[in-house]
Amino acid sequence: MFEILTTEQMYEADRKTIEAGTTGDALMENAGAAVVAEIVSRWTPSSVTVLCGPGNNGSDGFVIARLLRHAGWSVRLGLLCDADKLTGDAALNAGRWDGAVERLSPALLVGADLIVDCLFGAGLARSIEGELAELVCAVNACGVPVIAVDVPSGVDGNSGEVRGVSIKADVTVTFCRPKPGHHLLPGRILCGQVVVRDIGITNQTIRDIRPSLMRNEPGIWLAGIHWPSVDGHKYHRGHLLVVGGASMTGAGRLVARAARRAGAGLLTVVADPSALPVYAVDSPGIMTAPIASLDDLLKDCRHNALVIGPGFGVGDETCSRIIPLLHYCRCTVLDADALTSFAEQPSTLFFAIQGPTVLTPHEGEFARLFPDIEGDKLSRARAAAKRSGATVLIKGGDTVIAAPDGRAAINAIEAPWLATAGSGDVLAGIIGGLMAQGMEMFDAACMGVWLHARAGADLGPGLIAEDIPEHLPVLLGELWHALPK
Repeated sequence: MFEILTTEQMYEADRKTIEAGTTGDALMENAGAAVVAEIVSRWTPSSVTVLCGPGNNGSDGFVIARLLRHAGWSVRLGLLCDADKLTGDAALNAGRWDGAVERLSPALLVGADLIVDCLFGAGLARSIEGELAELVCAVNACGVPVIAVDVPSGVDGNSGEVRGVSIKADVTVTFCRPKPGHHLLPGRILCGQVVVRDIGITNQTIRDIRPSLMRNEPGIWLAGIHWPSVDGHKYHRGHLLVVGGASMTGAGRLVARAARRAGAGLLTVVADPSALPVYAVDSPGIMTAPIASLDDLLKDCRHNALVIGPGFGVGDETCSRIIPLLHYCRCTVLDADALTSFAEQPSTLFFAIQGPTVLTPHEGEFARLFPDIEGDKLSRARAAAKRSGATVLIKGGDTVIAAPDGRAAINAIEAPWLATAGSGDVLAGIIGGLMAQGMEMFDAACMGVWLHARAGADLGPGLIAEDIPEHLPVLLGELWHALPK
């Protein structure tokens, strides 16, 4: 269950479930009961205010209010519109509510020990403004726990972006599968803890929809790992070339260490001869070669993967070095300076990409390479992957990985400690090491992001980039031992 559904796909899942014989009313009853179960598991009966909008989210609110009152809670309910304006299942559930229906205002919050946000669901189509924005601000300022239904009101379920203002929830209960807005910033922060509850939509229904967006977890790429075999040797695990800088050697050294820890069988750092002693002394397990020999090395098919960019330098010389390398169609990771160098001529880079290639920009590098691609992070990553023909990974607290064929994944692991110098170089090395072993580029990018984020979360405060490669054996061991034997 790694799928992430867009709001449109969730509507389709509802529709298919209803067509199969489950009524919309039953789905709402199940949704309301799921939220109430979450509430009673966390808080003791007290005073609760339920804020309802005019649509299906508000209809869930009427179910929640009714079930909480039956469970002994003191419930106040506010509605955005007049009750007689409700239609369909919303009108049906409003009719079952035997309490007062009050006008939405900050006065509803007085005396509340808990607030349930059922104003809008994930499909909010307009910005929250005016009096409603004042109510949202009052909710955020009142200092009591807030539980949001589906997504906090004001958060766009597809992008995680805020439309006007947004409620900041402590807990968000959503149904069947999460939506992009639960994982993309800033929605991810505003949701608080996200709980996904079953309401009667089958896994087969989700498979029929064929979602192409996943939460980045081992289940989506574990089968693609090329584990070493008993009768294998180092040449079976790939020979990665790392093109290192002449002066900023630290970046290349981090790439090399991470790639070897990720499993690359052999690794050669290719750099200016003056820098080779620095690379050689860093680790006895690497080989070195002068950069003038790079073309000859790539003519040998055993050198099957390449990482270039970290610490290499920005400019025309970098561009002129990279273009012919791409013609060898090796598995390639382009990061940092390799991306920025093409800011004035991105189409030249994209035209040259012929083999499996991963681009790993942060937001600044992305803007330089794709200045005309706008929108939310997921949409931009997909558009960039389609244009470039490469897997594109936009780094950040909500890293998105997108393949040219439309597949995408979002990192769901919180690891703020990764915001440290050299962390991105390590990520490039991990991905390069996985690709050298034969892993498909999208899977390698996803696995690399997961390993990187898990290491950041596990190591925590005090982490520096050098720590990350040393934690990879622990994580790889967990994955290995989790396989069926």
